[in-house]
Formats: sequence, structure tokens, C-alpha cells
Amino acid sequence: MPSEPPKPPSRAPVAPGRDDGAVVVERKTARTKPPRMYQVVLLNDDYTPMEFVVMVLQEYFKRDLETATHIMLKIHHEGRGVCGVYTKDVAATKVELVLAAARRSGHPLQCIMEAA
Repeated sequence: MPSEPPKPPSRAPVAPGRDDGAVVVERKTARTKPPRMYQVVLLNDDYTPMEFVVMVLQEYFKRDLETATHIMLKIHHEGRGVCGVYTKDVAATKVELVLAAARRSGHPLQCIMEAA
């Protein structure tokens, strides 16, 4: 003869205003912080051609010719220039892409990222 599954214990109805020992937990909405942002910075050197810097800004940072030229001149005159502000992973990827392109072309261009 097959055995029947056990039945849950019966609970007596609780009168209003009485505590049956149950705990009510309020749900709090989790608030996440926006990701920390990093700026990608190109550093000036005396050997990398200005045209190469403009090409890097156009290709890897999607700048138009006028904006890329403006940033390149800022790098040339002030020693550094911000190319863009991104999340950590995107900024690190852009830095590596720029450094690889500079190495392939034989230029000592330096690109760094720092907290924005």
C-alpha cells in the first residue's frame, strides 16, 4: 500500500491584533552607485608627429578633425590633454589600443588613465 505524503501542520486562524510569531521583513530597494569614471590622457613628447596624434584622436576617440586638432594643440602646449572620460574597462582598453598603435608606428607616444 503506497504511503501518502505528509501533510503540513494545520494552523489555527489568528485573531486580529494577536501575534502568531511571524516576522515581517520590509524590502529595501538596493541602490547602486554609478561606476567610477576615468579620463584617458595623452602626454606630450618631442618625437611623435602632430598628424599621428590627430589620427589617434580621430580613430580611437571618435573626434572630428577640428576637435582632434584642438586637443592635439593642448597636448603640445600644456604637456597633456584629456581625450575622453570612460568607465575603467573602456578607459584601460583605449589606453592599450593607443599604446599598441604608437608602438606599431614607431612613436614614443604615452597614454595614461587617471581617476576623473
